Formats: sequence, C-alpha cells, structure tokens
Amino acid sequence: MFRKILICLCLLGQFSCNNTTQTQSGDTSAEKPLIENEGVKIAYDDTQTGDTTLLFVHGWGINRTYWEPQVNTFKKEYRVVTIDLPGFGESGKNRKSWTVENYAKDVSAVINALQLKHVILVGHSMSGAIVLETALTNLQSVIGIIGIDNFNAYGWVETPESKKETDGFFSMARAHYKKVVTDFSNQTLFAPSTDSLVRKRVLDDIVSADSVISINSLEQNMHYSIDAQLKKWPKTLYLINSSSNTTDTLSFRKGGIDVHLFDVGKTGHYPMIEKPDAFNKLLAQAIERIKKQ
Repeated sequence: MFRKILICLCLLGQFSCNNTTQTQSGDTSAEKPLIENEGVKIAYDDTQTGDTTLLFVHGWGINRTYWEPQVNTFKKEYRVVTIDLPGFGESGKNRKSWTVENYAKDVSAVINALQLKHVILVGHSMSGAIVLETALTNLQSVIGIIGIDNFNAYGWVETPESKKETDGFFSMARAHYKKVVTDFSNQTLFAPSTDSLVRKRVLDDIVSADSVISINSLEQNMHYSIDAQLKKWPKTLYLINSSSNTTDTLSFRKGGIDVHLFDVGKTGHYPMIEKPDAFNKLLAQAIERIKKQ
C-alpha cells in the first residue's frame, strides 16, 4: 500500500508587500518585502540579483532549507528564490483549503511581489503539480519547469482497489499520524544509500508538521487533474529523477507530452541533498536546455 501511495504522490507540486521583515541569517540584505496570499504569510529567501530566476518549491512535509546546496551553487549566476509552502516551515497556517490551485496562487504571489522574470520553476515531490499549475497561470513569466523525483508516469488510472487502499491510508494517517507517516517514510522515501542524517532530518520534519495540513495537502494533491493539465503545457517537461523508481518516459510520449529525463542514479526521494554535486550538474544541464528553448 505504501508504495502505491508514493506512486500517486510522484505522479503529481492576492499578495501584499507593504510591510518588511528581517531576513534569515546569512542574507546580506537588511530587509525584504513581506509576501502574503489572502492573509497567509509566505516565508522565502531571495538572492535578489540575476536576470533568470530559479524558484525552488519543496515537497511534502519539508521546507525551503532543503535547497541550500542548490542556492550556494546557482546564486553566482542566477537569481535564486526559495519558499516555504503555507502550512510548512515558517509560512503561515491560517487557512482551511490546501489544494494545488491554492498553492499555485501562493507561488504566483511570490512571482508577482518580487516582479520575477524568466522564471524556471523547480518542484520536488508533490510540488510537481504545484509548479505545473503555477506555470500555466504565469505563461508570460515562467520559461520552464523542472520536476524533482516526480512525474514518474503519464496516464495512470485509479482502480477501485487502489482507491480503497489510498482511502485507508488517509484514514489511518488521520487517526495515528506519527506512526503511519513514519512507516510510510521508512518504506518508500529512502534508499539503502540514504545517509542516516538525511533520514533523521526528513522524519523529524514530516513528523513535526501539522498533521491536519500535512494529510489534507497530500490528499488534495492526489485529486489534481495532472494529466489534463500537462496537456496544456506548451514546452518540454524536464525531470531529474532517482532510478530507484522507474520513470516511464514512453507513457509520456504516447500521451503527446514532450519530456526529458535526467537520471540522478539510485538515491532516495531527496537527491538534492543526498547527491548534491551530481544533482547540481544535471540541474545546470536542464537550465541550459530551458534557456535555449
């Protein structure tokens, strides 16, 4: 059952700037705009300089600090923005709906508030759906999408059996959040090569997340019509995926979706921190391809 939940997860990732807030340590700027979407604060970091923007959106249960190896590498050449999705990290939790569409509005709020141009959206795990939806609503400013360990197949069809198992997972997770998500994470999110410190970091973050938001956001993500929305994306979909889970590129091509896969090798679900050097090389290649489109 846990493997099927992961497959479902991988198939899928109004603003205000009148006030200011202090940046996190390490940011050389004294202040940065406060960004909100419908009253919900969106925490972010912004290197501020560069014509092309890399906007990184983290996956389920984690936060923007997971992109630190990428920020340090790519800030020399690009403007790099990382965000905490509302409900996670340092962003606000003061709303009830956690749909892909609402999350896309959050990302759009960042794009608009910071007046970002030539944006490449990088979305990990469930944020594949979120960056896709964001791109479709910001076609003038978004020039590319890069999915990280997601979009493993096109045309997946839910069966009565898989729906029953998925519903059972969410029911158990709501009743026994810590145990169920710990078992889920240990069985599906890590590879034998995953470092013990990475395992602990991920588990600590997922287990400590708000259980209601965590489960609702995952469940809503799985309801998103990702195949239909992919049909609307007019450019190549770039993927950097672990070979621990097969990416069926043929299914995308049969569905008329132009996809280019970069295989980062056998890692767990977090290649950006498990194999940062190899990952960054592939990310640089994907970025260059997008810039030439």
